[in-house]
Formats: sequence, C-alpha cells, structure tokens
Amino acid sequence: MVTYVSLAAEPRDRAGKGAARATRRAGRIPAVIYGNKQDSILISLSPIDMARELRGPGFFARVYEIEVGGDKHRVLARDLQMDPVTDRPIHVDFMRFSRKTRLVVEVQVVFENEELSPGLKRGGVLNVVRHAIEFRCSPENIPESIPVDLEGLDIGDSVHISAVTLPDDVELTIADRDFTIATIAAPTVHEEPEEEEEGEEGLEGEEGAEGGEEESSEE
Repeated sequence: MVTYVSLAAEPRDRAGKGAARATRRAGRIPAVIYGNKQDSILISLSPIDMARELRGPGFFARVYEIEVGGDKHRVLARDLQMDPVTDRPIHVDFMRFSRKTRLVVEVQVVFENEELSPGLKRGGVLNVVRHAIEFRCSPENIPESIPVDLEGLDIGDSVHISAVTLPDDVELTIADRDFTIATIAAPTVHEEPEEEEEGEEGLEGEEGAEGGEEESSEE
C-alpha cells in the first residue's frame, strides 16, 4: 500500500509572474495543483517543508497529500523550477491523479552494500550507466527508489536490469533488452615520469649548448 506524504499549503488569490514574485518575497514558494478534470488551484508552500522533501531521492516519485482550504488532494510533483543563482525552488507543479491513471516516471537508482563488493575493496570504480530507470505504472505503485545490490561484484562485473527485483504493477519502458545499470571498472593508474631520464635529457641539452658556443668562437 502506498504511503502518502502530507504537505500543508496556503491558497493564493492571483496568478501571474507579479503575484508569484510577491509570494516569494513573503517567504513562500508559489505552486499549482492541476489535472484529473478539476479546476486548477493556486497554492504556496513553506520553503522549510520543500527543503525537507528535496533532500534525498524520490521527489518526483513520491505521492503527496496536500491539504489546502480544508480539502485534501493526492498529487505527484511534475515540474520543479529552481533559481539559477541560489539553487532554491521557486515554483512547483503538482498533478492530481485517479486510480486509472498510469504514468511514465523516472525512479532513481540507489546502490547498496558497496562495502561488500570485492572489486570496490580492491580499488575498483563504480561506473554508473543509469542513475534512474524509467517505468510506466500507477501513481499508487511508484517505487521511491530502485535498490541495486553490489555485494559480491568484482572488477569487470556488471549489473543488468534482469538482476533487479521490480515492484508489482511496474512496467519497464525499455523491455526489449537487458540493459546495463552499472559496472565495476578497474582503477585508473597514472604513471609518473622517471626523474633519471629527465636528468639525462637535461645533460644532453647542456652539452649541445656548450658545443654550439665552441663552434661560434672558432668562426
């Protein structure tokens, strides 16, 4: 059964850029709830609540129950605008859904048991091919994250989607191939130049320079 995350909101009276800027000046984040053949509702959110929800994975895969004006709306976040300077949220779009709704969503991959991977212990590097996996499913069954177990993986090993246990009622949008999620790559070795060779080259250069001076004096 899906877990709903409660989120309090306040109604907004006016739409438009000017009204949104006024909301931000008042210390709130403007947002909108739309969809499911109902009228859109303008709301504002607490920046503290939003900062809490944006920490960690799964923001767009999380089902929210937003209470505003005494009514509760079950929604998914569908768009998030961030300030390019402060990197803080400045607007959020939430979409209502019904039991018949099926959505295409990207769910973040979370790697587990890195300390139990022999390859990583020996200095190997986790090469992530896919940070998120795209699914088609009901909003009620969206997984917050997809765990990928690295236990026992050595250098040269790969993790494919076939090795991952997917939740019920979840359909991969890429179903025709067993794609790679991550590999354990060999460590990169940087070779330092040998100091002796540099010294010998320097001596040869000096000898050449002295020989040139002697030729000039003979002329």
